[in-house]
Amino acid sequence: MADKSPPQYWFPAKTYGWGWGLPITWQGWLVFLAALALFACGAFLFPPETMLVGYIVYEAAIVAALIFICQRKGEPTSWRWGKKK
Repeated sequence: MADKSPPQYWFPAKTYGWGWGLPITWQGWLVFLAALALFACGAFLFPPETMLVGYIVYEAAIVAALIFICQRKGEPTSWRWGKKK
């Protein structure tokens, strides 16, 4: 019989509010840092002064991809009021 270990989440659920906290695995950090780097590159790839719509679409796509990965690899989240002790 295979040993069922709990899933390894890349992003923990936040203690207060809705969403995820900072990554807790190297895979999560890789995704997080890659998203930050791509986010920063947006201003160079699509200068907002001349390509505002392209810039907004690019940045929204990066955010959507990060949320998608957090949804798939993060701890299930809901509104939280803090940990009960």
